[in-house]
Amino acid sequence: MMTSKQNEEGIISNESPNNASKEALKFEEFKKEVLTDYKLAHLSRQMSLLARREVLNGKAKFGIFGDGKEIAQIAMAKQFRNGDWRSGYYRDQTFMLATGMITPERFFAMLYGETRTELNPDNGGRSMNNHFGTRLIDSNHQWINQTQSKNSASDISPTAGQMPRLTGLALASKLYREQKELAEFTNFSQNGNEVAFGTIGDASTSEGLFFETLNAAAVLQIPMAVSVWDDGYGISVPVEKQTTKASISKALRGFEKSRTDQSGILIYEANGWDYAALCQIYEDGIEKCRNNHVPVLFHIKELTQPTGHSTSGSHERYKTKDRLDWEKEKDCLVQMRTWMLEKKLTDEETLDNIEEEARKEAIAAQRSTYNEYLKPIKEEREELIRIVEQKHCVCKATKEKEIQKVIFNLKSAVSLNRKEILSSARIILRHVCVSCDKPGGLKDRLRSWVAGYYQIGNEKYNLHLYDESDKSPLKVAPVAPEYADNAPMVPGREIIRDNFDAVFGKDPRVLTLGEDTGKLGGVNQTLEGLQQKYGEWRVRDTGIHEATIVGEGIGMALRGLRPIAEIQYFDYLLYTLHTLSDDLATTHYRSKGGQKAPVIVRTRGHRLEGIWHSGSPLSMVINSIRGIHVCVPRDMTRAAGMYNTLLQGEDPALVIEPLNGYRIREKQPANWGEFRIPLGVPEILTHGTDVTLVTYGSCVRIAAEAIRQLKETGISVELIDVQTLLPFDKEGMILESLKKTNRIVFFDEDVPGGATAYMVQKVVEEQGGFYYLDHKPVTITAKDHRPAYGTDGDYFSNPNAEDVYDAVYGIMGEAYPEKFPPIY
Repeated sequence: MMTSKQNEEGIISNESPNNASKEALKFEEFKKEVLTDYKLAHLSRQMSLLARREVLNGKAKFGIFGDGKEIAQIAMAKQFRNGDWRSGYYRDQTFMLATGMITPERFFAMLYGETRTELNPDNGGRSMNNHFGTRLIDSNHQWINQTQSKNSASDISPTAGQMPRLTGLALASKLYREQKELAEFTNFSQNGNEVAFGTIGDASTSEGLFFETLNAAAVLQIPMAVSVWDDGYGISVPVEKQTTKASISKALRGFEKSRTDQSGILIYEANGWDYAALCQIYEDGIEKCRNNHVPVLFHIKELTQPTGHSTSGSHERYKTKDRLDWEKEKDCLVQMRTWMLEKKLTDEETLDNIEEEARKEAIAAQRSTYNEYLKPIKEEREELIRIVEQKHCVCKATKEKEIQKVIFNLKSAVSLNRKEILSSARIILRHVCVSCDKPGGLKDRLRSWVAGYYQIGNEKYNLHLYDESDKSPLKVAPVAPEYADNAPMVPGREIIRDNFDAVFGKDPRVLTLGEDTGKLGGVNQTLEGLQQKYGEWRVRDTGIHEATIVGEGIGMALRGLRPIAEIQYFDYLLYTLHTLSDDLATTHYRSKGGQKAPVIVRTRGHRLEGIWHSGSPLSMVINSIRGIHVCVPRDMTRAAGMYNTLLQGEDPALVIEPLNGYRIREKQPANWGEFRIPLGVPEILTHGTDVTLVTYGSCVRIAAEAIRQLKETGISVELIDVQTLLPFDKEGMILESLKKTNRIVFFDEDVPGGATAYMVQKVVEEQGGFYYLDHKPVTITAKDHRPAYGTDGDYFSNPNAEDVYDAVYGIMGEAYPEKFPPIY
C-alpha cells in the first residue's frame, strides 16, 4: 500500500527528509512497485485482446472486458485489504487481478464457461465472463473467515444492479462497529474496519438505483467507496445525453459533505490515465472512508475503451475519427509509459521487455486454460463414440448411414461442447434398430449413458438454486405451537410482535429495517416497542427506497447478519422485484453454491380495499423469484412459525402476511420463538369426501365460510391450506386428497391464469392428479383488473364465499343433478 504523497513533479516522495541511502532505497522500492503495476496493467490488456479474439474465432460465446480502466483499478486495489468487500461489475478484471482475487487462468476459465469450481470458483460456468465473486462458503457448507480474505459479492449484469447490495455490505461494517453484542462474530468483521468498494460505469449512474442507494449511504454514513469509470459513453450514447452537466461529480455536488454536515458524501475526481494522482486520491479517500465511516465517490474521467463495449460490436460505428485518435493518445498505458520515461524511472528497453513478458504470460494462461477446459469434454466425446463403434449388432443400411453421419460430425466439430455431445447421443438413439434393444445391447448402453450424462449436466448447470445442505430451512424440524390451559385470545399483531421479541432477544444478528418499522413499530404495530428495547440499528426506520431496503438486506446477509427487510405492502414489492429476481434469487445458483444471502423479505397483502393496497400478484412473484421461498400464511401464528423456521436455515424467503389478520384474535402460544411451521407442507383444515378445495392466505377464511354453507346442503369439502407456494406440497398431500374426492378446486385472488394455474400444473400434471379426476379442475380467481375501491368494489373484483359456494355446488350438480339442481 502506498502511504507517501505526490509532489509537484508527479513523483511519490516521503514528506520527511531522511539520509541519502534510505531515500535511495525507498526510491528503488517505489520504482519497483511502479514497474510491477505497469506489467500488471499490460497483462490485463493482453488478456482483454486475447479474450476478444477467442470470442471472434468461436471458442467462446461472448466477451466483455475492462481494457482502458487498468491504471485506475490498480490504484484502487492498493487500498483494498483483507476483510474488505467489492460489489462491482464486468469491467473490473484489473482490480481483481491486482487484489489477487483472480488469476489470468481464472479469467480465461470464465470466458470459456468452465464448470469446475476449482478452476472457475467465481461462477462455475453459471455467468458470463468477468462476472466475479469469491467463495464465501467452504466445502462443509460453513461460512469462511471473511476477515482473512478479500471478498467480492457475486456479479450480475443488469446495470446498477450491484448498487443496492453495496449499501448493505457497507452498513454491516457500521453495525459491527456500533453494536457491541456483535463483537463475538469475529469471522465477519474486525470492529467494522472494512470498506465496501463499489464500481459502476458512468452511464449506469443514470439508473434510479444509483441515486437511491447513494442517497441512503449519504444518510447512513457508512464506509462505502464508489468508483465511477467514465469513458464518455454508454455503449453508443455520449455522456452529454446521459448525465446532467455531462459529469456525475458535478451532478452530485448537492450530495457533497462539508465539515459541518452530518450527512453527505466526499467527492474526488481524477483522470484515468494519471497514475500518480489516482494513487493519491484513493489513498486519501479510502483512509477517510475506513476510519470515519463516510461514503466516498471517485469520479474517474477521461478513460478509454480500446476494444469497444463488448464483442457484440465495434465502437468505430459511433465514435468519430477525432475521438478515436484522442483515445489512442489518452490510453492509460500509453500515458503511464510516457510519464515513467519523462520522470526517468526507467528506459524504453525495460518497458519493451515488460510488455513482451506480459504478452507471453497472457498467451500461456490462455492456452493452458483452454486445453484444460477441453480435456474432459473431449474425453466425454470419445466415450460416446467408443460405445457406438463397439456395437455388435448391424442396423439397417439407412439407419447405419444416419448414425455414421452423426459420429462423423461429432468427430469433426470445430467448437466442441456438451450440447453437441448429448444432442448427438439422443439422435443416434432414434436410429438404433429394435434388434439392438436388449440387455447389454447398444440401445441399452446408450440409454444408460444418456441418463448418466444428464446427471453430469444437472450437477454442472442445474443444482444449487436453493441451499441443498443441512442449512436448508426445508430440513428444519417442525415444532408445534404450545398453549397454556388458560391461554388468552389476542390480536394477531401481538402474536407477531411477541414472537419477534423472543427472536431478537436470542440472536443479536437478527435485525429488521423498513419504512415506519422503527419508532412507529410498523404500520400495523407488529413491532410495537421493539425499537425502544433493541435500539435504532436493530429495529430501524428507512427512507422510502424499497430496492435499497432489500439490497441492504442482501449485503448484510452476505456478511453473516440475519436481516428481515420489510416492504410495507405487497404492491410496493414491485419496486424491488428486479433486485429480488436478478440478485437475491440467483445468488446461490449463480455462484454454484459459493455464496448465500439468507434475507427474509417481509410484507403484507390481500383483501384490503382499493387498487394499491390489496395486491395478490403471486404469479408475477413466484415466476420471477425462483430461488427464494415464498410463504403465504393464513394467520399470524403461522407467519411467526415460518419466521422461526427460516431463521434456523440459510435460504432467502418472502413472507406475505394477510392484511386482514392483524386484528383478528388468535390463541396465544407459549413457546415464543420456538414453534416452527415446515415449508412445503400443506395443512388439512377440514376433512371431506366430495371435493378438494386448495387455497392459501386470506382466502382460507373465505373458503371456510363457503364450506360451512355447503355442509348445510350435504356437500363435504376437504379444505387444504398450501401454506407455501415455493416450495409447493413437497410430500404430495393434495394428491392424496384428490385420490379420495376425485374433484378439485383451486382458489385464490390472483389474476386468472395466475397462481391457480401454477397450482393446477403442480397437482394435475406434476403430481399425476389427472388420473384421479372425475371432473375438470376448476379455478376461482379475481378479475383481470385490480380491485375497485370500497366493500362493493372488493366484492365485484375479488372472489368471495358465494363464488366458492357456486363453483363447488356446480361441480356436484354435474355429477348429481337431481340432488343438486341448478341455482340460477
